[in-house]
Amino acid sequence: MLLCIDCGNTNTVFSVWDGETFRCTLRTATEHQRTADQYFVWFSTLMGHHRVPVDINAVVISSTVPRVVFNLRVLCDRYFNCRPLVVGKPDCALPVAPRVDQGTTVGPDRLVNTVAGYDRHGGNLIIVDFGTATTFDVVDADGAYIGGVIAPGVNLSLEALHMAAAALPHVDITKPALAIGTNTVACMQSGIYWGYVGLVEGIVRQIRLERNRPMKVIATGGLAPLFGQGTEIFDSVEDDLTMHGLVLIHRHNKDLETA
Repeated sequence: MLLCIDCGNTNTVFSVWDGETFRCTLRTATEHQRTADQYFVWFSTLMGHHRVPVDINAVVISSTVPRVVFNLRVLCDRYFNCRPLVVGKPDCALPVAPRVDQGTTVGPDRLVNTVAGYDRHGGNLIIVDFGTATTFDVVDADGAYIGGVIAPGVNLSLEALHMAAAALPHVDITKPALAIGTNTVACMQSGIYWGYVGLVEGIVRQIRLERNRPMKVIATGGLAPLFGQGTEIFDSVEDDLTMHGLVLIHRHNKDLETA
C-alpha cells in the first residue's frame, strides 16, 4: 500500500491508499522534533485501531516544513524499507513543469494541488487552499502551475488580532448569523468571516480579469467547507485534493520508471 504524507505548517496528514481507495486518514500536529520511532508508534497504533494492516511498501511526501523531512525519511527506511518520493526534489517528476520566474521555488503543496485539480477539472483553474496561509494557485490550460497569491491564513489573522489588541479575546471561526455584530465576539467573527469571503472573491475576480478567460474555482483545506457557505464563487469544495495529487504524482513517477 502507498502512504501519502502531507506535512503542513500546522498539521501533518497520513493517508493510506490501497490502489482503489484511501483506507485510513490520520492527522497529527507538525513538530520537527518528532523522531521516526515516535511517528511509527503513533501511526501503527492508530492503524491498529482502524483495523488496517501496516503493509506499506511505498511513500510519497509533500512537506512545507523542510526540517521534518529527515525524520520522515528515516521512518520510511527503518520501518517500511523504502525510499520516499519527496515532491519538489529533483528526482520527483511532475506531469507538467511549473512556469514561474527562474530560480523560484514553488511550495510542494501548491504543486500537488495543481496536479490534482487538473486531473479532476481540467485546466484554467484557481485553487484556493485554506491552510496556515490562504493560497491561490493558478493552473494553465495544459495543467502547468503558472503562479498565484499568498495571503495570511484565517487562524493566523485571528491570532494576530488577539495578540495585538489586548482588549480583544480569542474567538472561534464560524459563520455569523448577521454581518453586524452586537457584541465584541460577534463583531470579530463577522470581520474575519466576511472579510475573508471578500478577500477570496476579490482576488478571484482580479485573477480572472488578468487571465481574461473563464476559470473554475476549487476550494480545499480544513476551512473550505465553512467559507463555501458564504459565497457561490466555488465550483467545487474538496477535502481530499492534496492526497489525490500525491497518488497521481507517485503513479506518474512509477510509470516513468517502467517506461
